[in-house]
Amino acid sequence: MDTEDIKISTRSPLADAWAELQAHADRGEPLDPDSYRLAFADPEFLLRKETRGIRFQLELLKPELALAEAGIHNTVVVYGGARFVAPETAHEQLAAAQAGGDAEALALAERAVRTSRYYSEAREFARLVARYSLRQPQEEKLFICTGGGPGVMEAANRGAHDLDVPSVGLNIALPHEQTTNPYVSPHLAFKFHYFALRKMHFLIRARALVAFPGGFGTLDELFEVLTLVQTRKAKPVPIVLFDRDYWRHLLNLEVLVDAGAIAPEDLDLYTVVDTPQEAWDCIREFYRL
Repeated sequence: MDTEDIKISTRSPLADAWAELQAHADRGEPLDPDSYRLAFADPEFLLRKETRGIRFQLELLKPELALAEAGIHNTVVVYGGARFVAPETAHEQLAAAQAGGDAEALALAERAVRTSRYYSEAREFARLVARYSLRQPQEEKLFICTGGGPGVMEAANRGAHDLDVPSVGLNIALPHEQTTNPYVSPHLAFKFHYFALRKMHFLIRARALVAFPGGFGTLDELFEVLTLVQTRKAKPVPIVLFDRDYWRHLLNLEVLVDAGAIAPEDLDLYTVVDTPQEAWDCIREFYRL
């Protein structure tokens, strides 16, 4: 058997399928429906509503395999608003607003300076987690995991990056453009279509969850975690809310106790703190680290 025969006999039809797709992409040619195309290499087939269950499985499996291969077994999940900027950015915005003389722009810039402390504090909290992990064997390391976006998420990934410790970003495809922040470790950056699968991955490896101030997304993620732990669908973990004043104004969960909607002990499912060190101490005390 000559060399050409060997090439022909060992050539994979799987490689041929992907090569065909790549050729179309390189030439900018749209794919036409093709019943003869291999099913897994047929985007039109995979995007049908009937194959949604397969897409669920793939979104669950792809990050699971990659995180296991990277040795990411335990995470500290940081939730928080995407709209809070770094102090240096906030002060640049303030200077520009002061130079421009627009009252509304000035008010927004002043608010950005005030709330930029959430960025600083999330970054410092992540440094505390990363500093601890540097001294631990792989199986006991705690890795920062965020939604991979800007704001508090970026700050937490940045804190781990400051100490050259890998961190995870679980980004979500949204109608408006959202890219993974530059501090997520590239091999640990994942993009999701389904919020449900993304939230599942937040919890699979979570040993603690810290919710910084944020909007609807942060509240959605926080209440899902509280519900899962309350109903014992998830094991108890430290659930930490950062900034007493923010959460005091936003949440009055004693109303639920007074109405009999939750038990008094359900208020013990979370702890409210004011500093990065307090947040880290809650986790350390829970696990006796």
